[in-house]
Amino acid sequence: MGGMNAIEHFTNRLAHETDVSDVHATLGDFVLVDTRSAEAWEQGHIPGAVHLPTREIACNTVIPPGARVVTYCWGPGCNGATKAALEFARLGHPVREMLGGFEYWAREGFPVEGSMTSPVADPLTTVVACGC
Repeated sequence: MGGMNAIEHFTNRLAHETDVSDVHATLGDFVLVDTRSAEAWEQGHIPGAVHLPTREIACNTVIPPGARVVTYCWGPGCNGATKAALEFARLGHPVREMLGGFEYWAREGFPVEGSMTSPVADPLTTVVACGC
């Protein structure tokens, strides 16, 4: 296996992906965009996020041109945040996808807004810090 290919691959991933802990630690340094449906948004979303479903990104007037963006959708089983990140990239935004999505945000016990009550942290995500 070529070492340079692996280095390039993982460098690119880190340049375009982030995780919920890093997003939580750096909120305010970018526009956080929730790409899910209105029903999912109402149920629960990350405080300070902007609701902008992927199909509405190209005609949006909410996100300033060139603003740094982080996208999220439901969770790791959904590629909605990936599709949204691609749309923002096509519009010239520096963009990253939040791995784990809203599911892992809630599982880590970070605050949420909406009709759902504040989540209780999942012990599988918080018992021992991974150290990364």
